[in-house]
Amino acid sequence: MNIAIHGIGFPKEFVPHVKELIAHLQEQKISIFFTEAFSKSLKKHHVKIESYEPLLPKSLISEMDFVLSVGGDGTLLDTVCLVGSHEIPIVGINSGRLGFLATVAKDDIQQAVKSLINQEYTIEKRALVSVHTDKQLFNGVNFGLNEFTIHKRDTSSMITIHTYIDGQYLNSYWADGLIAATPTGSTGYSLSCGGPLISPGARNFVLTPVSPHNLNVRPMIISDECEISFKVEGRGEKFLVSLDSRSTTIDASDELKIKKAPFAACLVKFPGYHFFDTLRQKLNWGFDMRN
Repeated sequence: MNIAIHGIGFPKEFVPHVKELIAHLQEQKISIFFTEAFSKSLKKHHVKIESYEPLLPKSLISEMDFVLSVGGDGTLLDTVCLVGSHEIPIVGINSGRLGFLATVAKDDIQQAVKSLINQEYTIEKRALVSVHTDKQLFNGVNFGLNEFTIHKRDTSSMITIHTYIDGQYLNSYWADGLIAATPTGSTGYSLSCGGPLISPGARNFVLTPVSPHNLNVRPMIISDECEISFKVEGRGEKFLVSLDSRSTTIDASDELKIKKAPFAACLVKFPGYHFFDTLRQKLNWGFDMRN
């Protein structure tokens, strides 16, 4: 079995758990590969590991059986970009607080490794949103797990985002921005802007305006089989677009289209996990003196 470990930074307090993870993998005679970013994190904390191979993402990532994401939800989003269209199962190991995506707690690392070896897990396929323009954006990595966002670049006037669904005019949003979120992304930026929570298995996108000028404009759920296109207007000539945690600027003349990517993010879930449990804990549902 080949397993890659990816991480873009973890706290010093998590080092013993990283060592524990690697030791359990080595005990099972698993071939371990580190990404360059994870290797740098180990060196930063003066952690020396033997019996591993460096990972060259473009040439070796397709040969991995699993990719372990060590960090938080942000690290897992980065891991999704690393895996790309290969659809290699991703295990999210959380180095901090409870995450929506990185669901393996530090105390459950040994059991997680055992479950991988014994094939005691399920794969959740999460839809990705892909962006299409006449120019290359986001260094060619045009897909994301959470959301695509159009936002004003400065702090002054709002922008107008003309929005079309399968070529049919939907609305012109006068707002600070507009979020197009996947079900996975419905618990992120979209939620903080008043968007609904969507179950991960739903086949939908949600359009959520950011600080809309018209108070009767509300988030809208649409099928993820649709193609959504945008045309942006404003006082400036440049606007900000983001795909998960990656951002860049576009011109007013650029037309944007988004649709569901032809591949998915495959997240490993172990026995005892359920999205609704995470939802209750993360959002503090039920924390009421009457309960």
